[in-house]
Amino acid sequence: MKKIGNEDGIALVTALMFTLICLGIVAALMQMLLLETKVSGSQKNYRNALEASYGGTELVTREFIPKLFSNYSTGIGPLLTAYGSGGIGDIGLVVGSGLKTKLANATADWGSLSKTSNAKDVPDLQFTLRGLSANTNFKIYAKVVDTIPGNSDPTGVDYLDSGAGVAGVGSGIAPKHNPALYSIEVQGERASTPKEKALLSVLYAY
Repeated sequence: MKKIGNEDGIALVTALMFTLICLGIVAALMQMLLLETKVSGSQKNYRNALEASYGGTELVTREFIPKLFSNYSTGIGPLLTAYGSGGIGDIGLVVGSGLKTKLANATADWGSLSKTSNAKDVPDLQFTLRGLSANTNFKIYAKVVDTIPGNSDPTGVDYLDSGAGVAGVGSGIAPKHNPALYSIEVQGERASTPKEKALLSVLYAY
């Protein structure tokens, strides 16, 4: 008996199979590369928004709110002049009408003022941090969502006497300081692409 076999074309089939496997590996690598690029871009955008939120928080807690503590009525005008549109800061600062009540009263005494954690829902402070171009500008929204009053003196004059005026010597007795506590929500987002945003929850003591 004679065994009949035909292996013509097996080399071509093998080459095609190896080519298909190589193409699959290359396609998988390209997909992973594209995914890593997207993730890296998203992280970069988030870091930019996060840094803008940190910068906005610094302005709110170190520059804006302290200038409104001692006398809100006399402090709000110069603040808006300096940081409003056309001012020295020129960041388009807008102050909500309820901020005065929120800074001076406990949360229970706010009445109908917004207490939601969404900083864009009736914000108390709103301004724009400008970049090198309009595409790099970031909008900042800040909102006081809770207030616990303390015994801090906002006038800048220390009336909490140590008792030396009574005892005649420095007795070292002084009232315990309980700072006012403010819970503030801050949101920074790219002006041209609001989806690129970062949210911060801040506990501010004064």
